[in-house]
Amino acid sequence: MFNLLRMDFYRVKRSKSVYVCFGILLLAAMIAFGMIWLLATPRGQEISLRIGMLSLEEVKESAYILEGYDSLNFFRGICLDGGSYNLIFGIWVMLFVCADFQSGFIKNVMALHQNRWNYIGSKVMTAWIVDFCYLVLNLLFALLMNRICGNMVPYVGWKEIIFYLSWIWFVTTAFAALIILVCVLTRSVAAGSLAAVLFGSGAVVRILLGILHMFHRGEWLKYSISMTCELGPGKYTSVKDLYVYAVGFGFLALYTVIAGLVLRKKDI
Repeated sequence: MFNLLRMDFYRVKRSKSVYVCFGILLLAAMIAFGMIWLLATPRGQEISLRIGMLSLEEVKESAYILEGYDSLNFFRGICLDGGSYNLIFGIWVMLFVCADFQSGFIKNVMALHQNRWNYIGSKVMTAWIVDFCYLVLNLLFALLMNRICGNMVPYVGWKEIIFYLSWIWFVTTAFAALIILVCVLTRSVAAGSLAAVLFGSGAVVRILLGILHMFHRGEWLKYSISMTCELGPGKYTSVKDLYVYAVGFGFLALYTVIAGLVLRKKDI
């Protein structure tokens, strides 16, 4: 598997999609910071009034827009909670995996590596490491933007950051494993893209939640990937907060095993 992993990393480094998707994440964060700066800072509000973006009444209301926020909450709000991170990350995973099937490269890989579990393991490990780089660099960029914008929100301690990044890392990698499963099952860019959009944005879970709420059901959906990303704890307060690790490891193992079984059953 390590030979496959080394080959996958070589492909990742030479791939344009991994840098384009990361650039989109940074651009989205920059736009979010710019909009909040215009709404919530005195200098930004002055510019907003001058260009007619806000009225005087709206300026008074927007002065409290960041009340109760810290740097970690703000990072979550612009990236993870709304599903934009999973959507963009899922699209990259789809492009990375489907490229093997579109180019026919998968046949060469399977000719050299008969154990198809190694292929799935390599793809999941690659997504896991790229996910870590995306999260850490995105957080550092958000902290830098906060400093450039005049420290709009207070910073949090490193313990909160480590706790949050540690569990969100595994939950988002579990989402990557789901996209890998869809791509292996369908071998279709369209299906992979649709899965990234519908599951990454949380649209499927929200629709299902709305239906189940009519029957007073649906509490179990808080353990889904999208709801865990949105509602998971920002800091450790009790043992109950550790459920997020169970969600991440559980879905990661489940989707990885199913993807491996599908690849073993299907002809290349």
